[in-house]
Amino acid sequence: MSRMEQNFLVFGTGISGIAACRLLRNKHCRVVLYDGNADLDVEGLRAKEPWLAEVPIYAGTLPREVAEQTEIAVLSPGVPVDLPIVKEWETGGIRIWGEIELAYVFGRGRILAVTGTNGKTTTTSLLGEIMKRAFADVQVVGNIGIPYTQVADATTDATVVAAEISSFQLETIHTFCPEISAILNITPDHLNRHHTMENYQKAKMAITKNQTESQTCVLNYEDEILREFGSRLKQRVIYFSSRRKLEAGIYLEGEEIRYAWEGQKRLVCNISELQIFGRHNYENVMAAAAMAIAFGVPDTQIRDALREFRAVEHRIEYVTEKRGVRFFNDSKGTNPDAAIQAVKAMQWPTLLIGGGYDKGSDYEEWIRAFEGKVKKFVLLGATREKIAETAKSCGFPAEDIIFAEDLREAVDVCYENAKEGDAVLLSPACASWGMFQNYEERGNSFKEMVKELEE
Repeated sequence: MSRMEQNFLVFGTGISGIAACRLLRNKHCRVVLYDGNADLDVEGLRAKEPWLAEVPIYAGTLPREVAEQTEIAVLSPGVPVDLPIVKEWETGGIRIWGEIELAYVFGRGRILAVTGTNGKTTTTSLLGEIMKRAFADVQVVGNIGIPYTQVADATTDATVVAAEISSFQLETIHTFCPEISAILNITPDHLNRHHTMENYQKAKMAITKNQTESQTCVLNYEDEILREFGSRLKQRVIYFSSRRKLEAGIYLEGEEIRYAWEGQKRLVCNISELQIFGRHNYENVMAAAAMAIAFGVPDTQIRDALREFRAVEHRIEYVTEKRGVRFFNDSKGTNPDAAIQAVKAMQWPTLLIGGGYDKGSDYEEWIRAFEGKVKKFVLLGATREKIAETAKSCGFPAEDIIFAEDLREAVDVCYENAKEGDAVLLSPACASWGMFQNYEERGNSFKEMVKELEE
């Protein structure tokens, strides 16, 4: 039986679910759409997407006969694989796919895929810009904002796909196999979803599981977990390092990023040429460059793309300067490790805005990274008490911790306490849920609030 003759169920009506459902309809597959929210506005959804008129939609309770007829369930990234209903389907013989697997099965082209706790968006964006200089048809997709399923139907054998893949998406792959993969780093995150660090690591490492000996994986040499993991891989491994010279790999030496392989060494670029700053960004540059080199992109095209690339929105993004105070939007810093990188990138006395939804993170390492750089710590959201207690236990002065009821108050408090030469940094170390729909909305709100401040 062909896949087109099988019965699909798409679980989730967000951007990924709708894109997956559309792909299946375009392929003339039998598909139903399901959402666990019993209050879903089905008619509103159909009005927004008229083609859904031909798709059965179920909200809240899924009729048993529909489940019994389903052969493949496609989960949106936000749907946990250990939900009781999903486990029930799996036990009943329904195959569980994610949108990445679906897009891979129906799509074509050559794939480069990036995962890791932090740096995925910057690295994937940079990789996409490099590829666009060398190839006519390049798609930048995945967790970066454009679902892979949204473009899969338009891909050809000549398409190059640069994909940002999250741990949520990697839980549900089976045959997905990128020609070049990269794991940038692995630090604790999403433990409320994965439950254990072991599960989280396993999900990230799954990006390599279908690769062959002729394919390539790029890994961070300074991440002990990944260094050991690389020693066990059958495919070619290219390490990158921002802290030491490598005999084979890509590394930062002084201000130069160099690539060494099979006894040959070459200059990739000088960091003074880059428009992004901070050691974490130099690591992102090295990862993207290593992937491009392994893919056969000429050095000149790689170097030109690196020189012209600007910071990704919401990732240590410079907003403006008012009264001599610089404002930076790092709303994408949704876990402590990402927020650590943002603090380290600050070159000025900093007033830091943190806090938000509790993902079960530990904040001690983040606080210890302040190292006298953070002069005021403004906290909001569900985690503010937890973070404040951690800060005080780490020796951060209690009088420099301020609670704000919302982001507007946090921005105002920072501006009132900032002096010329200071920086105000939004880098929450927490998800935005509970106050905003996502980190983009939080970051955009921050930028608007900053622009409204009086000079």
